Amino acid sequence: MSDKIYYCEGCGGVMEFDVETQSLKCPHCDTVILIENDKSRIVEHSLTRHAMQSIRATEKTTHTMECRGCGAKIEVEATSTAAECPYCGSNYVLAGKQEDAVIPDGVLPFQVDKKRVGDLFRRWMKGRWLAPGELKNLYQKDRLQGIYVPYWTFDAKVDARYTAMGGRHRTVSRKGPDGKTVHEVVTDWYPTSGSIQHFFDDVLVPASNKLDSKLMRRVGIFGTKQVVSYAPQYLSGYAAECFTVNLDVAHVDAVGAMERELESMARDQVLRRYDEVMDVKVRAQYKDETYKHVLLPIYSTAYSYKGKQYHVLINGQSGRVDGDYPKSPAKLAGILVAIVVLLALLFWFSEGGRMRTEQVPVDEASSTFLEEEQTWDYLADNLPM
Repeated sequence: MSDKIYYCEGCGGVMEFDVETQSLKCPHCDTVILIENDKSRIVEHSLTRHAMQSIRATEKTTHTMECRGCGAKIEVEATSTAAECPYCGSNYVLAGKQEDAVIPDGVLPFQVDKKRVGDLFRRWMKGRWLAPGELKNLYQKDRLQGIYVPYWTFDAKVDARYTAMGGRHRTVSRKGPDGKTVHEVVTDWYPTSGSIQHFFDDVLVPASNKLDSKLMRRVGIFGTKQVVSYAPQYLSGYAAECFTVNLDVAHVDAVGAMERELESMARDQVLRRYDEVMDVKVRAQYKDETYKHVLLPIYSTAYSYKGKQYHVLINGQSGRVDGDYPKSPAKLAGILVAIVVLLALLFWFSEGGRMRTEQVPVDEASSTFLEEEQTWDYLADNLPM
């Protein structure tokens, strides 16, 4: 990372990374400077025990800003002394000590510019029909910040063996208590096994724990084929967070993700031969494991509503928006009332109609009416006048 400020040779303005051209661009005179992408510098490092235990940061000259509100560590230019935290919305951060950090192997540049991201946020907010009405006008351009979030990626060749129980359905017939034939489906279970060979490419694990993990999983789906070689110019006009999740911890999470995928693949294999599957157990051997450190683009905002804080994230590559928001008690009450009314109407038309039909069946009503007529005729003929 670099603390260099990129001044325009044409007008002297500060140049920033431009999404449309994927280059440095002066916002004043539109001068463009291309950023070199050297794919050979995107290095896959061998994942050894020594690397996981002794990986050391390389020299950097940017400032690490530490937020007093949530503790997030953000990389900013050396000239910066204050900023707004994109995670918790604090109005200031303090310049911390010069901390060592791993220089990224690659970066996925922003594909969604700052103008479009505002439209995406407003559209998302307007679609939250359970949100209070005043929330629709919440968007403030300066509160939505672009930040490069650190990730570890892991590659591995896997040879795996699995065992499972495969079930086959068959239909059996038997006589019921009433003498009628009853057909039943039963499942016969058989032990089965197999093997899987698979190459995992770029299994992503967040190297930061400052963002909500569930929210990041929903938003943080990236196409890593667009990762380019790291250059500090991509950070001009944006922030970048330092990694806070160690390589060995991230590797455990990556292996867990691979094992879940292998189990799913084993299930699919068994279901090609059987109708059901259970008790899947996978034993995997990993080889040629590699890792790299990359920065991926996220827009983040935090806002408060009636004393409670909410977060919204926007994927800087795909534009996917997700987040949490307050629900209007009045709207929730309206929905509850509507559901109760609907259920009452359904009950009335089903149960009420059925009860009336059961109480006065057509045949019985006709029979009763005839009996009453005959009774009145008898009385009229036999009672004294």
